Amino acid sequence: MKNLLFIDSVSKNFGPHTALNNVSINIPEGCIYGLLGPNGAGKTTLIRIINQISVPDSGKVFFNDQELNLDHIKQIGYLPEERGLYPKMKIGEQAIYLAQLKGMDRNTARHELKKWFEKFDISDWWNKKVTELSKGMAQKVQFIVTVLHKPKLLIFDEPFSGFDPINANLIKDEILKLNKEGATVIFSTHRMESVEELCENIALINKSNKILDGNLDEIKKNFKTNTFEVAVNTPDAKDLQNKLKLEYETSAPTFKTIGDNLRMNVKLASGQSSVKLVNFLNKNSRLIHFKEVIPNVNEIFIESVQND
Repeated sequence: MKNLLFIDSVSKNFGPHTALNNVSINIPEGCIYGLLGPNGAGKTTLIRIINQISVPDSGKVFFNDQELNLDHIKQIGYLPEERGLYPKMKIGEQAIYLAQLKGMDRNTARHELKKWFEKFDISDWWNKKVTELSKGMAQKVQFIVTVLHKPKLLIFDEPFSGFDPINANLIKDEILKLNKEGATVIFSTHRMESVEELCENIALINKSNKILDGNLDEIKKNFKTNTFEVAVNTPDAKDLQNKLKLEYETSAPTFKTIGDNLRMNVKLASGQSSVKLVNFLNKNSRLIHFKEVIPNVNEIFIESVQND
């Protein structure tokens, strides 16, 4: 798959502090890419470099097979975590002005903005000032301005911050639609459930270093622990528990009983067969549920950062 963005060995220092240390990331064209990390890890510094707000001390960034340059600014849309609308300026005129900075002519910008304002049911806000709007309302406007010029690359930093669940879903659906229409999306957030739902690929930065990256499904497979979630029906739960303890290592939550139903997690040692476990459970009980435990993004995030 072709990469839209290639970050090649990028480092950035601010005095004695290293914000990024030799970071390399490939972002495939057309994907939704999760850029993850704890506060202060270096994510915002990297985003600022991609947007040419700052420059790396070493390394390079390539956009669509070309070294990143000023012409690429018009092909990138950036929604920062800290929103930046002018509070005293009328919303409609401000949106047109920001669209013109991205290369749109005034008439086209006005026409497209009117359609977006109608879609988001905010046409009545055109002549209002930002100071008259709630935080969520202002963020709707800035989202529109970010995507209006149909950039190839969209960068969203905590895009759902300040939105109620209904408007968060509205924004999520628009992000998915823009991606389906061809936009590549970089998605930076601390909401791991959103990463789980939206992202195909991720990179995890910690203490200025990239510690993990790749296809999310493949990363999950690599973090599996050969653990299985099991439920059985048995009239003698204690006997089955004792037999299991002799055969297998069990992990929390260990042995929850509800009537004759017994739930547990069973962790197989290296070389032990899940087929053998199924046969054992069928022989000693009635098996009603058997599923391999796949770690979620939140668990992978915590384990990777704690072990780094």
